[in-house]
Order: sequence, then structure tokens, then C-alpha cells
Amino acid sequence: MSKVTISLIKADVGGYPGHVAVHPELKSAAEQVLSEGRETGVIEDFRVLSAGDDLELVMSHRRGVDSQDVHGLAWKAFEKATERAKELKLYGAGQDMLSDAFSGNVRGMGPGVAEMEFRERKAEPIVAFMMDKTEPGAFNLPIFRMFADPFNTAGLVIDPSLHSGFRFEVWDIMEHRRVLMDTPEEMYSLLALIGAKSRYVIKRVYPKEGHAIDSSEPVAVVSTEKLYQIAGEYVGKDDPVALVRAQSGLPALGEVLEPFAFPHLVSGWMRGSHNGPIMPVSFSSARCTRFDGPPRVVAAGFQVCNGRLVGPVDLFDDPGFDYTRQKAQEIAEYMRRHGPFEPHRLPLEDMEYTTLPKIMEKLKHRFEKVE
Repeated sequence: MSKVTISLIKADVGGYPGHVAVHPELKSAAEQVLSEGRETGVIEDFRVLSAGDDLELVMSHRRGVDSQDVHGLAWKAFEKATERAKELKLYGAGQDMLSDAFSGNVRGMGPGVAEMEFRERKAEPIVAFMMDKTEPGAFNLPIFRMFADPFNTAGLVIDPSLHSGFRFEVWDIMEHRRVLMDTPEEMYSLLALIGAKSRYVIKRVYPKEGHAIDSSEPVAVVSTEKLYQIAGEYVGKDDPVALVRAQSGLPALGEVLEPFAFPHLVSGWMRGSHNGPIMPVSFSSARCTRFDGPPRVVAAGFQVCNGRLVGPVDLFDDPGFDYTRQKAQEIAEYMRRHGPFEPHRLPLEDMEYTTLPKIMEKLKHRFEKVE
């Protein structure tokens, strides 16, 4: 059987109220479009989900990554949802739709994209991670821990099939370059890059040569679209998504989820201008209300069966993450007490595409030289 492709494509096409949630009618509009795509054979299966105010499309098909037909279908779904959002006067209707016309695929047009093509194994678990109120670099720490940190992933130590490590594809999203780095051999150099999460972002993870899985098939992929780079100004946070395969020569499902037991600090939150903890939550709790946050992540677990999606399972709907959520609330409270001061507010270089430069422009003529 031919390879299967899983495409996770998201867009903020209107929130209610404000930036909190996706209206059910927007999901219905997208489901209608994707149902037609399944009937015509463009896709084999789909699920329409949401994380905060982001509409999330999970699709399986046989057309490979960057398929014009699949991306066109997603664009049509977002357009239909946008139409309904405008009728309902939802906030930021069509916010991530940065072009009026589809041009082959949605990359560079606003929506975020994570896609991977692979041969199905005997059992194929896959997790769709969806974040709200943060940036692509928010995945750096958890993806690193899944595939390179032996304190997180026991299989790197005790499972011979993981012992040789993995290859990371890292993008410099400022200079539009990429580099491939192997772990554990280049772990320190890798950390030197991905610790600077606002610039260096993990895009994909691959098995190494000799692994049971083809080394050309990614086992993790992250959306790296930066909205401000596309629009030239702040139009909303990027709200990244990721796909991660698990088990049988890869980190076990529990090892894939374990990094999120630590609510690490990420950039985004209110007006895309603040640092705060990422909180792993259930689908029903993926509503960002406190100061439009704190940032959230949900995890939808699937088994892929002959191109079909079995699931999802709401993986963070588990009391095992209650302590993490409590810790995230404590961190959020601590950060909020800083008000407009750094490190809660982002440093100036990260505020370039927010509305702050307009304030600075007003003040610049009032500065006097100091001898």
C-alpha cells in the first residue's frame, strides 16, 4: 500500500468572545467542506478540532505533503468558516487568512502546517499537539526531550532500537536557513541553537540510518510559520502545531507526553507580548481566559489504520497532569505580578512587530542628548 500522509493545518478565523474559543458553527462549516473532500477522494479521513481560538484540521490522505488538492481543501474550509465568522461578527474573523486567493498551498498564506508522509507500521500511534497563545519555538524543549533527553525518554538508554539517537532538522527562521544535527553526538551544539527559541526552531526529527524506520521519513514535525514575517506586522500569535509518531523504535506514548509535565516558559500570552507557562489541558479546558492565557497545549491521540484515523483520545484529560496545571497556575500568578516589566513582558527585540513601536515613535522626538 502507498504511503499515508497526515496533514495538520490550523488557522485562527475568528474567536468568541475575543480570543477565547472557536464557535461550534465554524467547526460545522469546516466539517461540511472536509466531508465533501472525503467523498470525492481528496482525503481519506479527517477530524475538526480546536485549541483556544484556533480551528484545527487533521486529515489523512495519499497525496503527499504540500498537495495542492489537500491544501486547497483546507483553504476552502477556512474560507467557509471565515464567512460564518463574519456573519456572527466574531473577533478577528479571517485573521490568519493573509491572502485573498489560494495559490497552490497554504504555506506563507497564514495558516500553520505540520505534515508527514510515511509507511504505516503494524501499529501506528500518532499524536497531534496543538498550542494556543504562543510561538513555534515553544515546541523546542518538549521535542528535544522526547527524542534526545535520556532523563525523559528511558528508551534512549534501555531500548536498543533508540540507542543510536535521532537526527534533528533545525530552521533559522530569521535567515531562512536550516541545518541537520545528530544526537547524541551533537547534542551540545543542538542545544546552543534551540535554546534561542525565538530564532532557531526544530522543524523535523528523523531516524538515523540503520533504524527500522526509513531515515527519510520524519517521526516528528512542527509548524514554523511566523505570522509577523508574512504580514509585516503583528496580526496574532503563531499558535503552532506538531505531529509526533510513537512506539516501536520511537519514544513510547508516555515518553512523548512526559515533557509537558513541566510547564516551561514560552513567549506569547496577552497580545503576543508576554512570557508565561505552557499548560497541558483537556480539549474542554483549552479556553484561554486569564489575561488571554496562560498559553495552552492539547494532545489528540490517534491510531492510523489503513489511512483512517482511529480517535482522537484526549491525552491531557488525565489527573496525572493536575500537578503540572497547578504549577502552571502558580507560575502564571508569579509572572503576572511583574505587570509591564520584563521578564513577563518580552524584551524589546521581540516586541518589534507588536504595537509597542508606535508608542516609541511618539516619544522619540522628546528625547534629549545627555552629555
